Amino acid sequence: QDLSYKDRHWHETCFHCFQCKNSLVDKPFAAKEEHLLCTDCYSNEYSSKCNECKKTIMPGTRKMEYKGNSWHETCFICYRCQQPIGTKSFIPKDNQNFCIPCYEKQFAMQCVQCKKAITTGGVTYREQPWHKECFVCTGCKKQLSGQRFTSRDEFAYCLSCFCNLYAKKCAGCTNPISGLGGTKYISFEERQWHNDCFNCKKCSLSLVGRGFLTERDDILCPECGKDI
Repeated sequence: QDLSYKDRHWHETCFHCFQCKNSLVDKPFAAKEEHLLCTDCYSNEYSSKCNECKKTIMPGTRKMEYKGNSWHETCFICYRCQQPIGTKSFIPKDNQNFCIPCYEKQFAMQCVQCKKAITTGGVTYREQPWHKECFVCTGCKKQLSGQRFTSRDEFAYCLSCFCNLYAKKCAGCTNPISGLGGTKYISFEERQWHNDCFNCKKCSLSLVGRGFLTERDDILCPECGKDI
């Protein structure tokens, strides 16, 4: 019987595996560098070994590959739940692979606000973790991450909301006096002024560090107030 493969011909008795010499007549085989090999020899010689079970990954079967290692599809499983990962996203940690839900349950911190896992980024406030998008001003709900903010009664506020809610108002311009960041102000008989607003009502001379007189709600320099 004449046996042929890719324009090459063999006697029936010569058509055998190059490695183990077993006959390949009516059996599956593979070719490698002009040699014919039975599937067992080909697998042992050239096929990948599963990183989990250490057995050969037979040609034609699905395999998973990551960083130079290979697995049978059924061996590539989550270390925690033992379910096949397949083509789903996963996170490697300490030479073990975890599906995303298991990784979040076991390792990820949970946001104080929404109770969901923080997988990337996040901020720490009062030694507790927050998503950046969850760490917002108690007043206006704007994100505070990367912004200046302060707190009152354990609630965080942007400077604008804090000033509007809690800061004293300037007797001159009526805007809040935050007192934050070294803001200087003048205080007199339960009234406060920004330094820049502490001026004579008539001539607008700055009265910071000077003597002054009061006329009802107004403050005056000694020159303008001499006729009071």
